Amino acid sequence: MSTPAETTPSAETNASAGAEVPTSAVEQRLAELGITLPQVSPPVAAYVPAIVSGSHVYTSGQLPFINGKLEATGKVSTGDEGHSDEPTVAPEDAKQYAAVCAVNALAAVKSVIGDLDRITRIVKVVGFVSSDPSFTGQPAVINGASELLGRVFGDAGQHARSAVGVSVLPLDSPVEVELIAEFS
Repeated sequence: MSTPAETTPSAETNASAGAEVPTSAVEQRLAELGITLPQVSPPVAAYVPAIVSGSHVYTSGQLPFINGKLEATGKVSTGDEGHSDEPTVAPEDAKQYAAVCAVNALAAVKSVIGDLDRITRIVKVVGFVSSDPSFTGQPAVINGASELLGRVFGDAGQHARSAVGVSVLPLDSPVEVELIAEFS
């Protein structure tokens, strides 16, 4: 599996292709990590990607779309538990996909507040892991999102969090992440 940095063109690549170089400090930090903010993923049902309420942005659950498609589907499993004939995703790969979800959530936030530099705190992250019934490593998987947000926002990226194992996610995605961000 490719990491988000490997699957997302860098700002330098975009600049050479005629795209804008990021101007916000947050997008510059993402570019330093080799990540370009994608377009907002279109909803797969009847909802909006993000909504503002007061000084907070609430995102809908974001799937790990890379260039408009899911790179993997199935339940997260170490391969040592369960007896499923369904496709499985290794926890290490699922952790990378959780980081992709976080980047997609930031794109949703930007779509409603215009500039990620307005974020003053990532308040909460909720992560869902489509899990083999015996898999208990959901917190380590969702660390992919949490660690990325910490690298991008520093102290303002430290947040409350839930990591929940579920039997299935939309489109058979291995992970889904939503977040609440405070902004000024």
